[in-house]
Amino acid sequence: MTKEDILRLRDTAEQTRVQFKERVTRDNKYDVSCEMVAQSNSRGGMIVVGIDDKTGRINPLSFVEVQETTNLLGSMASEGVVPQILLDIENVQMEGGVIVVATVKQGRNKPYRDSKGIVWVKQGADKRKVFDNAELIAMLMENGQMHPDSMPVNGTSIKDLDENTLRDYLLNRFRSDFERQQLSITELRHRSLEEIADVLSQTPEGILKNNGLVMEDGTLTVAALMLMGRYPQRWLPAFTVRCVSFVGNSIGGTEFRDKSGNDADGNAVHLYNYIISFLTRNLRKKQVEKDFNSQGELEVSIASLSEIVTNGILHRSYVIEAPLRVFIFDNRIEIHSPGLLPEGVSMESIKHGASVPRNKLLFNHGINLLPYTGAGSGITRALKFTPDIKFVNDETLNEFIVTVERRNVGEIDVKNDRDSDRDDREDKDREDRDKTLENSNLENNQDAKRDREDRDDVIEMQHISYKSLSGVQKDVIQFCSIPRSAREILEHIGYAYNSTNIANQIKPLLEHGFIEMTEPEKPNSKNQKYRKVRK
Repeated sequence: MTKEDILRLRDTAEQTRVQFKERVTRDNKYDVSCEMVAQSNSRGGMIVVGIDDKTGRINPLSFVEVQETTNLLGSMASEGVVPQILLDIENVQMEGGVIVVATVKQGRNKPYRDSKGIVWVKQGADKRKVFDNAELIAMLMENGQMHPDSMPVNGTSIKDLDENTLRDYLLNRFRSDFERQQLSITELRHRSLEEIADVLSQTPEGILKNNGLVMEDGTLTVAALMLMGRYPQRWLPAFTVRCVSFVGNSIGGTEFRDKSGNDADGNAVHLYNYIISFLTRNLRKKQVEKDFNSQGELEVSIASLSEIVTNGILHRSYVIEAPLRVFIFDNRIEIHSPGLLPEGVSMESIKHGASVPRNKLLFNHGINLLPYTGAGSGITRALKFTPDIKFVNDETLNEFIVTVERRNVGEIDVKNDRDSDRDDREDKDREDRDKTLENSNLENNQDAKRDREDRDDVIEMQHISYKSLSGVQKDVIQFCSIPRSAREILEHIGYAYNSTNIANQIKPLLEHGFIEMTEPEKPNSKNQKYRKVRK
């Protein structure tokens, strides 16, 4: 650090990470040690000795004062901060003496306390005491001493889980075990939970206990309740989703295109589906073919949106009692996830696939219910599909914000609800007319698809590998990690629900073995769904 650096610090005055002290003496050493505690519990900082914090006047230290000050700072770091910290002390030569700069690093063993056992954190240029248990838990969580998703939720039991979601979890989690026993997953979906667990020689509760999702006394963890709960918000009311589509570009706007009266609730699967549905119905569609009547693609890659939404649900802080917020503006999309990036994770590292899960249970077991690989590459894939994604670690709001820019794609805005209802009726009429022609036109459809080789979302009818699939096709496969109906699949990728789009978007993946029917013996069943084939 140079003389010019000191002058620049003085000119910007005290701030969150910079504190001035004209002198450090035995009379004010407790206050200085409290400042060290606050900086250690926050994002680190510097204590600059030799500058008056009231006037900004520089009053350098003499040689003797420098020795006394460095000794005092060292003793305060080891005796006035619990557990003790290490200081980086630098002496900067100024006119008339020396300025002492003590750099305090962000602590890795939070929460730190002063000699009286009080926890301090920074609040602007000042500091404050911490009494809230939630803040203390957040500190323990930051250094890996506690994971909030593993905390028990008093008053809950396995009866509070959604049976269908729990069944999907078990079948996906132990798919390889069932396949080794040559048992049909499709047939098992019609069995009770007890029958499925019998195949594994355990009770459903025992399985969840062995996987850390249920406590020994039968109480559910936050992870179990959020992943599979029938109504998690009964116990965890703040962990919801709030979605708003604004007219204009200001969060303070009073005009809305789409705004639900209440926050969306339900387990992680329901929240994911709710957000994706909100995004797909409020974003524009762009025409990718010359045919005026062709279905458009979303202006933002659905694969990117899926990755960002999944990350928001799995990696948000479950200590901060606030909803996950999704905003659509005319020029951008913002997803506000409560909590900052975990300790040791930077903006650059997440772009290159760094994975330090804040919620280990949710992360490890959510893969059996939500569409992600679990390899920590979600953000990397999102950037591949949509390079213009910005990340902000907002310390003021205590949020991690993902912003996706919207482009002028020259498309028709998403239809309103009445238009959608009308389209649904027209789609149904068209579907009835198309049914009789469907089989006879199949070969023609296949030929037409071969003629459109430049389309990313259509598969050539020949033997193909997963790597050769388009981003949309891979997204459909991941989306079907949970069984999905044809309507859900098409809405997920921004297509109207009709037989033509079923033939073009779903059947090729079905025929090439990437997805399978849940009821293959009843292909036209109204309850028919499609799921990812795990190879």
